[in-house]
Amino acid sequence: MEPLTSAILYRVSTALTFRILRLLADGDFHSGATLARRLDVSRGTVWNAVRALDGLGLEVHRVPGRGYRLAEPFSLLDRAAIARHAGDASARLAIEVADVADSTNSMLMARAATGAASGTVLAAEWQESGRGRRGRAWHAGLGGGVTFSLLWRFVQGPSALAGLSLAAGLALVRAMSALGAGDVALKWPNDVLWRNGKLAGLLIEMHGDALGPSAVVIGIGINVRLSDAVRSRIDQPAEDLETASGGAVDRNAVLGRVLAELTSMLDAFSRDGFAPLRAEWERHHAHQDQAVTVTLPDGRSHEGIARGVGDDGALLFETGNAVRRLHSAELSLRGASRSEARRARTDA
Repeated sequence: MEPLTSAILYRVSTALTFRILRLLADGDFHSGATLARRLDVSRGTVWNAVRALDGLGLEVHRVPGRGYRLAEPFSLLDRAAIARHAGDASARLAIEVADVADSTNSMLMARAATGAASGTVLAAEWQESGRGRRGRAWHAGLGGGVTFSLLWRFVQGPSALAGLSLAAGLALVRAMSALGAGDVALKWPNDVLWRNGKLAGLLIEMHGDALGPSAVVIGIGINVRLSDAVRSRIDQPAEDLETASGGAVDRNAVLGRVLAELTSMLDAFSRDGFAPLRAEWERHHAHQDQAVTVTLPDGRSHEGIARGVGDDGALLFETGNAVRRLHSAELSLRGASRSEARRARTDA
């Protein structure tokens, strides 16, 4: 199929496209004529909307005489279902699901500045400008992931929140484990891995007075099901939750469980900081006591051993006869894999 033009891609953002998606989500065939009649549009408009869904990574079967059908089941995010899976935590959350968002983080940061309540959640079926750490784009096919942001307010100032991204990552590990994914690991400072492929990532943005209070927006992207087309756009090893858990996963259950774990974690962090979580974080550290290469923000690289993290979440990096504390760096593994390192420590 020829590439979509920018005009067609723009139409993906319209309510019509998602109205058609909701009709197709039942997995049955729907003729173009039926869709056009139900939506009071032309068959050509329906054709363009279905073509736009192709461009978002959804495979749509077209059968003459029968119409359109999604190749795989599709479940849309639903606020009530998310709240149900979040359990008691839902009472403290204001959950909103948008069809399309430019960036859930940017939108919540703007709302925070105008007084949005702590616990505000914005999830998007499609994020047009989703980004990760250092401005990298976050790639996910429509329905293949969970992307959302959570606003949380702290009485402390930003300088007192060191280690928050690590605590949020640990909440993701707990949630992924509860959803059936075993041996989930953490890459400092804020990536969640499975078998050395990125399973989820997070981006934290904050503002506030030096002594408090502060508003923090935690943006999270989780790979639930990665298509070949999406994998081809990702410039690093990636994995998805359905592979890690060995079966189909309800995205509403994923988001609900993650919100429950985050709420609990943020309460604990607000009260005690990162120090009590340090040992648990290190148990999941993908590079614990392994040879690594650290690339600093200025581009210089150093080789050494990752010795865990400090009480403030700083990376403890041993090089020569000294242990350095790093607060901002790119970490890449050099040498033994995690399983090999485990065997080596067991055999020693």
